[in-house]
Amino acid sequence: MVEKSIRIALCLLCFILCHSFSAVAAAPDQNTQLKDDAEDSFSMDPVLLHDRIKYNMRKSLDLDDDGCYLQPGKKESIEECGFNTTVKTILIIHGWTMSGMFESWMHKLVAAVQRRESEANVVVVDWLGLAHQLYPDAVNHTHRVGQSIATLLDWLQEEVQLQLEDVHMIGYSLGAHVAGYAGTFVKGIGRITGLDPAGPMFEGAESHKRLSPDDADFVDVLHTYSRGALGFSIGIQEPIGHIDIYPNGGDVQPGCSLGDVLSTAAAGNFVEVMKCEHERAVHLFVDSLMNKDHMSYAFQCTGPDRFKKGICLSCRKNRCNSIGYNAKKMRKRRNFSKMYLKTRADTPFGGYHYQMKMHVFDRKSADDADPTFYVKLYGSHNDTDNLSVEIADGVGLNLTNTFLVFTEEDIGDLLKISLRWEGPSDSWSSVLKHLKSSFWSWSSSQNKKVLEVRRIRVKAGETQKKFTFCAAKTEISPGQEVTFLKCRDGWEVKPRKRLHY
Repeated sequence: MVEKSIRIALCLLCFILCHSFSAVAAAPDQNTQLKDDAEDSFSMDPVLLHDRIKYNMRKSLDLDDDGCYLQPGKKESIEECGFNTTVKTILIIHGWTMSGMFESWMHKLVAAVQRRESEANVVVVDWLGLAHQLYPDAVNHTHRVGQSIATLLDWLQEEVQLQLEDVHMIGYSLGAHVAGYAGTFVKGIGRITGLDPAGPMFEGAESHKRLSPDDADFVDVLHTYSRGALGFSIGIQEPIGHIDIYPNGGDVQPGCSLGDVLSTAAAGNFVEVMKCEHERAVHLFVDSLMNKDHMSYAFQCTGPDRFKKGICLSCRKNRCNSIGYNAKKMRKRRNFSKMYLKTRADTPFGGYHYQMKMHVFDRKSADDADPTFYVKLYGSHNDTDNLSVEIADGVGLNLTNTFLVFTEEDIGDLLKISLRWEGPSDSWSSVLKHLKSSFWSWSSSQNKKVLEVRRIRVKAGETQKKFTFCAAKTEISPGQEVTFLKCRDGWEVKPRKRLHY
């Protein structure tokens, strides 16, 4: 209860901090849309516009070193910067800033892109002067910055025959919507990646007033802070791309837990705390650039609750995709494609997903057992610790239970599984769960209760392989551990599609 209260308090604090900036421009609705051009006093003169927006073509991995600036209208800058139309052009666009300087994530992202694509034209879109303002003012400049980028691309097309299909724009927070505007003004851009696109003043907006699938041939979006308080979220909640990926449900990110929050808050830096989950999208993208031999995969699902049950680990008909830089364009669908995955707390973020199914029989006085199950996976490379089985509605007796198991390490081929269960009086976590329903029902007879699990069926998300594990002794008492070994019952089939690391 205390943890829940603190979480709510932090969400409200996040709301208050951000709403204080948006209140200046917000009408009755806090998601007030952008001003009309006629109402905006910002000059549309191209010369003045480009004085406020710089296109820094990177030569050094150190962002603090001066690059070369592309200057629309000055053809000599193209040659001076060594712009090459035969390779990819990658534009990196920052978002709102409170410091007026590039933040640490920008340095990491630019360096990672340069290392991965050493021959590409890597251009940092510097609109710090327009982004370092009250949040609503920065929002109202996104339209202008997007138009400026479109002007740059049109100019490069005219001067050196730039191929727009080779252009990839990567935008973080407000920068994602800047990229969307650029795609509105110049058609034919190859790809836009939105890294946790900003939510305030964009949630529920018309598609031409935010990033949308119409802005590029392929639009992929990572949502890492879509948790809302009072209808407000730092990152946009709705799907706005061809694929929208919600790591850890787009909710609480590992490493941004209450423990991390409180330790950081003790140092007096609440702003950094709030940025943890929002910036996680950037770090996941950097991870995808740096760890191409161990890609993270997301799986299409209708929602996070179904994903947590392990129901959605299918790769048939393009239902899975790698995340970040390695994401593959999918055939266009009528509906948005929401995808989910779990991650580790730090780089490398990728882990391994397993769907598990087991039928739990009530064999002896267990109709009120309220069991909590634990599994341990034994692999050819490593073994896991005991992992608590999370089933939102509780374990169903005389029913087939489906759940998701996530491992942070590659255990290799799964060889065997150990299973045990505890009742409400056997573990502190179980006690907390049971207090909600029947404090007075504890009794010494708990240890006499017996459940039965005959087999566990497993599907590995990353390999798409299926296995069945059977036990010689199938009845399980509280605290007792039973081992399941591979067997065959017709569940195993040749995987239709394999994912390769």
